[in-house]
Amino acid sequence: MILPIYTYGQPVLRKVARDIDKDYPDLQALIANMWETLADSEGIGLAAPQVGLDIRLVVIDLDVLKEDLPEYEGLRKVFINAHIVEYDDSETSTSEEGCLSVPAIHEKVVRPTRILVRYMDENFVEHEEWVEGYLARVMQHEFDHLEGQMFIDRLSPLRKQLIKSKLRALLQGRFRCGYKVKAPKGK
Repeated sequence: MILPIYTYGQPVLRKVARDIDKDYPDLQALIANMWETLADSEGIGLAAPQVGLDIRLVVIDLDVLKEDLPEYEGLRKVFINAHIVEYDDSETSTSEEGCLSVPAIHEKVVRPTRILVRYMDENFVEHEEWVEGYLARVMQHEFDHLEGQMFIDRLSPLRKQLIKSKLRALLQGRFRCGYKVKAPKGK
């Protein structure tokens, strides 16, 4: 089932998400619905707060980028109770980011190129690993959602000022996108 994606201004996007256990109700169905929603919206990552749930659950599909980034062929992962344990700030990169919850806004964001993450997979097997490159960027973007943050929070004050009218339009439900959304004004 395709779920509506909550857009900028929805309170759940600013909440710190909570860990869950394997008894979370209908977890496998939720994961399947998040995969379907991600595919429908043509995104590469989706966090549970973006579908209205304040839990630490993320799905990432970089397989869709395999033509440009062949190293990510087959990479489709579920991250439960995901946390960034450490940032390796010795090297950063700047790249343009967008977000399904912030339609039509794309901005350059600086992020560390390497992070240490801890998470459980869909079978509740715990993993701790260093991740680098583009996957590290995507994980940081999605895991920010679990901390109540969005990529626009990482912009300079000047850039935030320059997109202020676009953000106001989002709050008022004045935007278009090609997927199902739940905007603050009930669009």
